[in-house]
Amino acid sequence: MAKTANTLQIVHSDQPIRLFKSDFLEFFTHIHPAVVVIIWLPVAIYFLWRGIAQWPASVHPAGIPLGFLLGVLLWTLTEYTMHRFVFHYEPKGERMQQLFFLFHGVHHAQPQLKTRLVMPPVVSIPLALVFYGLFTAVFGRLFAAPHLVAPVFAGFVLGYLAYDMIHYATHHWPMRWGYLKFLKRYHMMHHFKKPDAYYGVSSPLWDMVFGTRPTN
Repeated sequence: MAKTANTLQIVHSDQPIRLFKSDFLEFFTHIHPAVVVIIWLPVAIYFLWRGIAQWPASVHPAGIPLGFLLGVLLWTLTEYTMHRFVFHYEPKGERMQQLFFLFHGVHHAQPQLKTRLVMPPVVSIPLALVFYGLFTAVFGRLFAAPHLVAPVFAGFVLGYLAYDMIHYATHHWPMRWGYLKFLKRYHMMHHFKKPDAYYGVSSPLWDMVFGTRPTN
């Protein structure tokens, strides 16, 4: 359990690796992907509606889709940085190694397990609150543009939702055509060839920016 994602041996059994002795805690480590859609799609729609409804008449409405797209872009950067620097962080102490195994190592050890392919709400909801507070502080106070918070957050949430669904699909859907085929191959390279590269799941953009997309 103390091995890092770069050295883990893949477990092909359909029996989930048990993470906790407690059945109560173990329950929260499994989630069906439909739960993510049920929770977060209404949130994204609500904040987009709120952004439109509360948009100031004195500000050009083009700012709504631009703010939304900025939110999606900010999600892709968050996805990349969390995957690279948090999920693949390699601590020295055994306790910390076990903790990071819970975060992400278990996925590399058992990459095809359907119930551990999307982020559990016990993690995603607190993170969403943190980012909403951050956007409120940056756009609402620092830039004095509180009308941007809702569309930016809507784009951020929808970007996260797309990421989780794409991640599930790369492991369990055929994805035989076009960009989806590319994303599936890209993510499989991360799992089975270069776990220290190809960190983008929904987009290779930041791998290209930061040089973690090998050219050979």
